[in-house]
Parts: sequence; structure tokens; C-alpha cells
Amino acid sequence: MLDATTRSGGTATATPRATATDLPVATAGVTAPGAAVAVPTGFSARCTRVLLSPWSRLSLLVALLAAAASSVLLFEPQKLLADGWPPQLGGAAAAMVFAVAYGLCTVAFVPRPLLNLAAGALFGSQWGTGTALAGTVLGAGVAFGLGRMLGQDALRPLLRGRWLKAVDGQLSRHAFRSMMAARLFPGVPFWAANYCAAVSRMRWVPFLVATALGSIPNTAAYAVAGARASRPTSPAFLIAMGFIAVPALVGAVVAWRKRHHLRGN
Repeated sequence: MLDATTRSGGTATATPRATATDLPVATAGVTAPGAAVAVPTGFSARCTRVLLSPWSRLSLLVALLAAAASSVLLFEPQKLLADGWPPQLGGAAAAMVFAVAYGLCTVAFVPRPLLNLAAGALFGSQWGTGTALAGTVLGAGVAFGLGRMLGQDALRPLLRGRWLKAVDGQLSRHAFRSMMAARLFPGVPFWAANYCAAVSRMRWVPFLVATALGSIPNTAAYAVAGARASRPTSPAFLIAMGFIAVPALVGAVVAWRKRHHLRGN
């Protein structure tokens, strides 16, 4: 603003008017710099924070797994081996339904060897192997996703022991190699490998790819054994049993030799 001449001959400088940019205008969706963000403190907000907390999600995971295991014990899916697959299903549709059921059963802690034998008995060697592998990858993915979303945040702070830190570091830094070893050698339970990998920092792609590739020999051996169970003296059955026994022995030897390495980390 221009200077104004006073009656005494001096000049007085008028103070500039505040512009629109100098005023703290609050607009929708925009927070002024330095302004405190209001945190909801109502009852519903507190309930939401409690329900989404790591330990609440872990409790939900435990409840889901307990319900799944109870359902398996209640419905007894192993009766399918004695009673046969539902007659209204056949061919590819039956294999797809069995693969989905296979995956859900592995999440509920049903041992994979039993499911692989069932796949071979119901669908033969080739179809049984493919169906069991599809169910294996599906079940591993479901378990990995549940463990990652519901259990990782609560369980990772508990990895304080030397042995636990060594296992977590092995799974996180050497994801593909570690999971391949866990799938090839049957010393580690399937469900335990899934949830341990979920708690670690292993990524999805190496986990699923290593699961698919590493499960082929063992799954095929059990499927062939299931398909040839009525002829236990046949060469195919004996070879399949050899493929089952040899990896178990090699896995035990490797675990025995690696025990000092894990303790030393």
C-alpha cells in the first residue's frame, strides 16, 4: 500500500493487509502443517484398535485352525477311501474338488502322506500325482497367507532365542533353498514349514515355487504307492517305497550334521 502523508509532514507506512495465503484455511481433506491430527477416541474406535491388534489377529488364527481341525475330526474325510468318491462326480471335476479338499485338509493339520495315498488310490498314479500337487500348493498358499496376515506381527517379536533367530535368518535370507530342503526331506511337518515361513520374511514367489518343485518326488512316490497298494510286491510299489524311505534317511542325516551349525549361530 502506498505511503500516506500526515498533517505534520511525516509519512506513515500502512501495514499490508493479510493475504488469503497467510491465513490458516482448513480445507476438506487437507491438514495444515504442524496441526495435530485428531485420533478417534470413541468406543467404536477403541474396539477397532483392539480387534486389529496383533494378538487379536493371532487369536483369530488359532480359533480358525482349531475349528478346521475339529471339522476334520467330526466329518472324518478318510471315509472317502472306504466308501469311494461321490458317484455324481467324475473326471476333471472330481479331481478339482479333491484338490480343494486336499488343500483345506492340509491347513487343518491332516498329514499329507495319507492324502497322497488317497489321491493315488482314487485317481491313479498320474492323475493322483497332479491332483495332490495342486492341493499341496493350494494348502500351502492358504496357510502362508493366514500366517502372514494374522500371526506374523504378534510372533516376530518373540523370536529372541538364538536357535529361533538362526531359523528365521535361514528362512528369510535363503528362502527358496530353505523351502526346497523342507519339501524334499520329510523331516519337517508340512504345516510347520508353512507357518514358520509365514512368520519369517520369506516372499510369496520363492515359497510357492519351492513348494511346488520340492513336493514332486515325495508326492509322486506316495501317489504311486496308493495306486499300487493292492499289489505290494509289484516293482512300481517297491520303487515308490524306496523313494519314500531314502529321502527320509537323507533328511535325518543332514539334520544331524547341521545341528551344530544352528546351535552356533
